[in-house]
Amino acid sequence: MSGPLVSIIIPFYNDAYVNQAVASALAQTYPHIEVIVVDDGSTMHQHLLDPYRSRIHYIGKANGGTASALNYGIRMASGDYIAWLSSDDIFYPHKVAGQLGHMLTRGALISSTDFDLIGAYGELLKPQLAVKFASAGQFLRAMHTFCPVNGCTVMMHKSVVARVGWFDESLRFTQDYDYWLRVILNRIDFHFVDSPLTAYRWHVNSGTSRHLDHVNAEFALVHGRYVHGLNGLIASVGG
Repeated sequence: MSGPLVSIIIPFYNDAYVNQAVASALAQTYPHIEVIVVDDGSTMHQHLLDPYRSRIHYIGKANGGTASALNYGIRMASGDYIAWLSSDDIFYPHKVAGQLGHMLTRGALISSTDFDLIGAYGELLKPQLAVKFASAGQFLRAMHTFCPVNGCTVMMHKSVVARVGWFDESLRFTQDYDYWLRVILNRIDFHFVDSPLTAYRWHVNSGTSRHLDHVNAEFALVHGRYVHGLNGLIASVGG
């Protein structure tokens, strides 16, 4: 089985679930992958990666946040396609094969997928949680009020970075929302794969749950950057 190389980038900072994330990346049915773990200045839980060190690229750096870890990983990536996996989430075994197949068939440069919500112990809380939209216009209008794209379901061709640029390292919580808006405003079609290929974990130590006020303030800041461009695009697309 031949095909393009897919780089799976896992930013890691003091996360006790990181071994589960790495194991799920290495268990992909698609054979042409590399797994890059970017240790963003962790002070604990690195030993959980010891069983996998020979099968991953483990890169250490000073703490700078998720955006800086993603950018570092992308710079190190050899793949034609980039997939982002948070260190507390899980890829299902057919994640890369299913999503890449969809993208290659349709010539997509970037796509997201449906996902399941799991709890601290891996228990299924809610299946197929992604919000679905009937039209591109509905998807674009939703970007005004929330981020409808789960970053850990996204796969993109590396050429997207050449067009859109890097993740904004000044943003601690909404670097993904900022990036997807820039993708959209660069007129790159955002495809959706209607299959749950990732398990997104909700737990008390997740960044979103611990810093909700900061997340909301940063969201408003990012939205303000792009609101006029987004409105113009919505007007041109309609629907």
